[in-house]
Amino acid sequence: MRPTDINIAGAVDLSSLRAPATPPAGAAPAASSAHVLDVTEATFEREVLQRSLTVPVLVDFWAEWCGPCKQLSPVLERLAAEGGGAWVLAKVDVDSNQALSGQLQIQSIPTVLLALGGRLIQGFTGALPERDLRAFLEQVLAAAQQAGLPGPGGEAAPAAAAPVPTDPDVLAAEDAMAQGDYAAAVAAYESLLNRKPGDAEAVAGRAWAALLQRSADADPEAAIARAEAAPDDVAAQTAAADAEILSERIDAAIERLVSYVRRSSGDDRDAARVHLLELFDALDPEDPRIVTGRRALSNALF
Repeated sequence: MRPTDINIAGAVDLSSLRAPATPPAGAAPAASSAHVLDVTEATFEREVLQRSLTVPVLVDFWAEWCGPCKQLSPVLERLAAEGGGAWVLAKVDVDSNQALSGQLQIQSIPTVLLALGGRLIQGFTGALPERDLRAFLEQVLAAAQQAGLPGPGGEAAPAAAAPVPTDPDVLAAEDAMAQGDYAAAVAAYESLLNRKPGDAEAVAGRAWAALLQRSADADPEAAIARAEAAPDDVAAQTAAADAEILSERIDAAIERLVSYVRRSSGDDRDAARVHLLELFDALDPEDPRIVTGRRALSNALF
């Protein structure tokens, strides 16, 4: 989906929402930058509604198990940091804040809403390419100026910052991912890696796109059943690990392939090792499960 044109007149007044409980004294939301906040039901009124009286607040409803969320959230976080306070990103984990998600009628994720002047405005649903996100943010900042928001320094809201050029292969990959063309996304990321070997964004993007490409027509439960019936078949084991990763059974996928590495040898052992490393590339490197998994793989190998 493309961003919805912002219509201030069509905004929803949030004054009817029941105010959440006041958080404990001194409590503060975790943040990955000064302009990215983790928001809960307890902090929503302060960090979203009240803050939106000064600057626009984009509210990103996400979940750990949501694949498209993992595509969208890092881009939003980077753009928030790039914006330098012209707008703020508030992240809401729907699993941990079910009452709030239900109250706001969040039906699918990722969903992004805009809080502006204490009111909620429809944003968009789904993982948009970066070029569309930038276009949406231009609308957001223009709407903030139109609404007369004072901005972070008490002055008029700043104009949109000049866009930072994005690598054409990244744009091509993001467009392909948004359209479900995972083979084209893999090719675009590989093109970027040919020019920039080791580029972290390209490594992670290619690994995730390749995982989705391999699993596009797979039946997850059938893949796992085949692996249970053929414990020595490396292809069955790697396909089952893919299914478990996409089902957010990350520990099970890691244990499956680490165990296979321990009991196998030769080319099959190496194929399982390489496959697990590619799965690690597709996931958050700071996730404790990935850190533990890398350690387990190292122990299995040596």
